[in-house]
Amino acid sequence: MALEWEQRRSDFPMLSKTVHGHPLIYFDSAATAQKPEVVIDAITDFYRDHYGTVHRAIYELARFSTLEYCHVRDKARSFLNARKSEEIIFTRGTTESINMVAYSFGKAFVKPGDEVIVSTIEHHSDIVPWQILCEDRGAILKVIPVDDRGDLLLDELKNLLSPRTKIVAVNHVSNALGTLNPIQDIVQMAHAAGAKVLVDGAQAAPHMRVDVQDLDCDFYVFSGHKAFGPTGIGILYGKEELLNAMPPYQGGGDMIETVTFEKTTYNTLPLKFEAGTPMIAEVIGLGAAIDYLQGIGMDKMHAREQELLAYGTEQIQTVDGLRIIGNARKKGAIISFVVDGVHALDIGTMLDLKGVCVRTGHHCAQPTMRRFGVTATARASFAFYNTFAEIDQFVAHLQAVVHQLKR
Repeated sequence: MALEWEQRRSDFPMLSKTVHGHPLIYFDSAATAQKPEVVIDAITDFYRDHYGTVHRAIYELARFSTLEYCHVRDKARSFLNARKSEEIIFTRGTTESINMVAYSFGKAFVKPGDEVIVSTIEHHSDIVPWQILCEDRGAILKVIPVDDRGDLLLDELKNLLSPRTKIVAVNHVSNALGTLNPIQDIVQMAHAAGAKVLVDGAQAAPHMRVDVQDLDCDFYVFSGHKAFGPTGIGILYGKEELLNAMPPYQGGGDMIETVTFEKTTYNTLPLKFEAGTPMIAEVIGLGAAIDYLQGIGMDKMHAREQELLAYGTEQIQTVDGLRIIGNARKKGAIISFVVDGVHALDIGTMLDLKGVCVRTGHHCAQPTMRRFGVTATARASFAFYNTFAEIDQFVAHLQAVVHQLKR
């Protein structure tokens, strides 16, 4: 098994690089994942040998592009186990997907005095669009608190839910803490109150098997670049009946059926939500990434990353004065930490000189930072292509950095 993971590393050209004269140790996959050669090749091949637009022409290149583009939609349907390919909307990423739902669902269903619920540990992209919606519609934003470990307080969610609650928006895995939320429980509670649920899967879909029918969530979103694919492409899954009831997010080509100056009628799903020339090459790249992930097996990948998390959590606590922020009972492969007397930015800067890439700052989760009484953390996030030896080297470098900064 160890040999298999070592062989997988060779699929990623970036992992053989050096930084400041040191072998690259890439521990920032929660921000964006490195790309396997097959994804790079798929994009290059498309641009070099097959490039054409989609939906709008009869010539061979356009037919090929359209077939490949539509095929990726079905790959995404299978990846999430959606019922129909029409429930898969291509977007620019998680952020646009959430904004699309906030605008369109809000326009269709949210009225003054209605309620939207988010959690304390959301990414800004799953807070700000709902704030904008509430300001626009005269709705009320409520917040699920978390305990000191970083677990959501579901009893408090039960108290927050009411007949006026229209939607609950929560992450599947927290980007700032690693908390793996009990989505099925949240969905059941929300549905019992008559509310819908959007799940931000940016940190989950690339690292574990996701079955939207089993979760029974109403919307599920993630970004291609975190799933070992290209930037500029994301997925919005929505239940068909909801998407049909929601107005378009943008107007333009492909989302129309007929246009006159008196009246425009809209296309059927999924094109109703895909205005303009789409991200064709990015979609092709995402399709290659999905093939690659499914070739590994999402359950096997998740198990590997949980091993890395357990080992990393044990080893990093040997560093003097270090405190992990976020010790939820179930976590994704993310370790956020602070060190007494040392700023996270200084840690990240010094580690970079050793070839180690970690994220520092508030991780677009300022409410989370305030809840835990810190302004910033350093964050190490793992993917299946990382190794135990890299963790050992990272911890050794971290110990030396902390010693140097405390002198």
